[in-house]
Amino acid sequence: MSSASDSKTAQILPGSLLAILGGGQLGRMTAMAARTMGYRVRVMDPEARCPASFVADETIVGRWDDVDAARRLAAGADAVTLEIEQIGVDALREVASLAPLRPGVEPVGIIQDKTLQKTWLEENGFPVGPFRVVRSEAELHDAVATLGGQVFLKIGHGGYDGRGQARIVTSCGSGLGEVWSQLGARPAVAEQALNLECEISVMAARSPSGEVRVYPAARNHHENQILAWSVLPAGVPAALESRAEILVADLVTKLGIEGLLCAEIFITRSGELYINELAPRPHNSYHQSERGCVTSQFEQLVRAVCNLPLGSTEPISPAAIVNLLGDVWLKGEPRFAAALAVPGVRLHLYEKHTPRAGRKMGHLSAVGVSAEEALERVLEAKERL
Repeated sequence: MSSASDSKTAQILPGSLLAILGGGQLGRMTAMAARTMGYRVRVMDPEARCPASFVADETIVGRWDDVDAARRLAAGADAVTLEIEQIGVDALREVASLAPLRPGVEPVGIIQDKTLQKTWLEENGFPVGPFRVVRSEAELHDAVATLGGQVFLKIGHGGYDGRGQARIVTSCGSGLGEVWSQLGARPAVAEQALNLECEISVMAARSPSGEVRVYPAARNHHENQILAWSVLPAGVPAALESRAEILVADLVTKLGIEGLLCAEIFITRSGELYINELAPRPHNSYHQSERGCVTSQFEQLVRAVCNLPLGSTEPISPAAIVNLLGDVWLKGEPRFAAALAVPGVRLHLYEKHTPRAGRKMGHLSAVGVSAEEALERVLEAKERL
C-alpha cells in the first residue's frame, strides 16, 4: 500500500481518469482543459445535460449531497476535484475514501459555510472587515447596532451571485425581522459595509507536493451583486497588489488546499485590504486567464490536481471578460456576428439551453494593448449583441 508521502509526490499522467464534482460552466472548461492534455473526464451533476456533459466521457446524475452518486463518481478515478463548493460533507468524505480529493475535505468544509469561513480567517490572523455571526433575529438586531447600522447579511450555506444576502441600512432596527425571515431564519454573517475603492480577485494554485503559484490580480465590477466584468491587470498600486498576492499564497498554504483558491479582496479608500470571500475552485473573475496568462486557471487546476509542475502565471496580454446573462437572450436572439466583429474578441458559450434572467449563459473575452483597451473592446462587443 502506498504511503501518504507517496501520494504527495506521485504524478497522475495523461490517460488517467479525472473526476469533477459539478458539471456547470467551470466543470465544462476544466474538462476541456483536461481533455486537451489527454485525460479522460467523468462529472457528477444534478442535471444529465449539464454544460460539462457535452465534453465529458461520462456524467453521473446526483444531488450535491448524494453519497451514492459521489461513490460512483470516484470509483476508479485517479483524482477528483470540484467546480462548486456546496457539496455535502458526507459525499466529500466518501469521495476522499476512494480517490485523492483535491482541494480536500477540510478546506471545503471551512469555505462552504461563510460563518466558519469568516471565523477561520479572523482566528488565523487574516484581514477581514468587522463582522458578526448571527443565529437568531435577536443576534441580528445586536449585530446591526454594533456594526453601525449599515450591514450586508449573508447566509452561511449556499447563496451566490447576490442570492442569499441582503443589504441592511438602518439605525433603529426596523424591518430586521422581515429580512431575517426572507433569508430563511438560518445562521448568517453580518458584515459591516465598507468604504470601498474597488474589489480585486487573486488566484493561487498549490500542488500536493507544495508548489505554489499566484496569478496577478484581476479587478472586478458587479451589477446587481453579480460579476459584470473583470479585467487583468487590475491597475491597482503595485505595493497593494504585492500584499494581496502574498496574502493569498499564505492562505492557500495555511488551508492546505491542493488545487485552486480564489480570494475576493476589498480595497478600501484608505488603502486597506480585507478578504471578502474564498472559493476553492476556478473563478468567474479569472476566465480571462485563458487569454491573458501563459497558463489558464483551468489548465492550472488540472496540473495541480494531477501533481504536475504548475504552469507559469505570467501575464502575456491585458485581457478582460464580460458575463453574458440570460437577460441578453430575453431581449431577442443575440447578434453574435456583430460582437465578433470587434477586434480581439472571442465568444464562450456554456451550452445552457434555457436562458433566465441572471443566469450565466456565457462570456465574451478580449485582449488589447492595455487593460483599458481590452475592457473597452469586450464592453463594445456586448453592446453590439
